[in-house]
Amino acid sequence: MHLAPLQAGPPAPALPRLTTTVPKEYVHRACHAEVFLTGCTKHSETQFTLLGQWPRAHTFFQSADGTRHDPLLTAETFRQAGLLLAHAELGVPLGHHFVMWELGFSTQADRLDIGPQPTDIHLTATCTDITRRGTRATGFRMELTIHRHGQAIAAGGGRFTVIPPAVYHRLRTTRLTRDVSALREIPRRPLPPATVGRARTADVVLSPADAPHRWLLTPDPTHPVLYDHTGDHHPGMVLLEAARQASSALLAPLTVVPTAISTAFHRYAELDHPCIVEAALAASQEHHHVTVEVTGRQDGKTVFTSLLTTQPT
Repeated sequence: MHLAPLQAGPPAPALPRLTTTVPKEYVHRACHAEVFLTGCTKHSETQFTLLGQWPRAHTFFQSADGTRHDPLLTAETFRQAGLLLAHAELGVPLGHHFVMWELGFSTQADRLDIGPQPTDIHLTATCTDITRRGTRATGFRMELTIHRHGQAIAAGGGRFTVIPPAVYHRLRTTRLTRDVSALREIPRRPLPPATVGRARTADVVLSPADAPHRWLLTPDPTHPVLYDHTGDHHPGMVLLEAARQASSALLAPLTVVPTAISTAFHRYAELDHPCIVEAALAASQEHHHVTVEVTGRQDGKTVFTSLLTTQPT
């Protein structure tokens, strides 16, 4: 049987560039749906552009009526940006541990509406105060701005240090066996969701304590967003949510939508010890805004402090 030679045809059209999220391991998430970044471009040793997308519907990071992105989505996006830059651009291998010492942001509340399409964002990022061991960053600061349709909708930054696995193991030897199951040892009596700006009891992270304006940190250990991946301490985003909910409880029945939060993390928040969260009006107040100071304490030591600014309605 004789086969005619194949004739060369026109080249196949190039496939379009496809969009996907960055590897979930780079932002320390277990679920692909919780990854909000899609790419990163390096402009210099300290300047980067990141791309991302916020979903139209999210079980946690949106307003109760589903019309606005939750301002704390900014904080989660910043957290992911810091981890992505560390792993993809600053030479930090997977498996290293991060200590987030500071995280802060301010938002343009009127630009967080949820439109008919997912919210495409791009971030400009600058890393400063980078310390290194060889080619690996051991610590850095970052400053970020989030843009949507060419408009800035949020700005802020944070500070991280990086701990190799062996060092982390030495530091946390007695805690490495503790996981979220330890939370079940602390009685959970969630506050009414409406008093803390939430629609679902499962999203409430505070229970009543022994005095006014004091609450016990009691998040649901099975929460699919707050405890997306396992760990031996409370994630920083849980403490930020506690600060927001404590501010809401303090100012109830007013509605609290944070326009800015500045948080310092002083030590690990352990899973198996009670953590008391207190809220009070800050000494300094701005015109038309209310600022609340929230403090978390565990075993008499300060775990985190947070200043939250809002225009309550």
